[in-house]
Amino acid sequence: MFNRAVSRLSRKRPPSDIHDSDGSSSSSHQSLKSTAKWATSLESLLEDPEGVKRFREFLKKEFSEENVLFWLACEDFKKMQDKKQMQEKAKEIYMTFLSNKASSQVNVEGQSRLNEKILEEPHPLMFQKLQDQIFNLMKYDSYSRFLKSDLFLKYKRTEEEEEDEPDAQTAAKRASRIYNT
Repeated sequence: MFNRAVSRLSRKRPPSDIHDSDGSSSSSHQSLKSTAKWATSLESLLEDPEGVKRFREFLKKEFSEENVLFWLACEDFKKMQDKKQMQEKAKEIYMTFLSNKASSQVNVEGQSRLNEKILEEPHPLMFQKLQDQIFNLMKYDSYSRFLKSDLFLKYKRTEEEEEDEPDAQTAAKRASRIYNT
C-alpha cells in the first residue's frame, strides 16, 4: 500500500497543470473539499501540497515537524538519478535527521546502524526502512491528532463555508432570467 502511495506521488501533476473542463485553471477550486480528501488517509494528505503545508503547520506546533520533513526529503532522494547528487543528498539527510548531532533528529529504530560509510555508496531505497518507520509514526500518532486539531477543523469549516456561498455569476444569471421573462 505504501509503495502505491509513493508511485502516485512521483506521477502527481503539479497544481499549475490542473485545469477545469472549460480550460481555466482550477487552483481557486483546488482546495475545495480537500479536507475530506485529507481525512481519507495520510497518503492522500501527503499527495496534496496544501495538505502537506497544513500538516507541517500542525506538526510544527507539536514540535515534530522533522518527521514530515524527513519523509519528504526521502521522497526527493528516491527520485534522484545522479550519483554525486545522491551522495550529497544522502549526507544532508543523515546530518539533518539521523546523526547524533542532527539539527532535526528523528526518532527511529536502527538509527545507530546507519553510519556514514553507507553514505559513500548511496542507492534510492537506502532510507526506506527508516522512512517507513516515520510514516507509520505519523500515520498512527500525529495524523489522527491532526484530524482532530483546531487547525484542521477550522480549515474544514472555512472550506465548507466557501462551498456554501453561491457563485456570484450564477446568481446574476438567475436574476437575469427572472427579470427577462
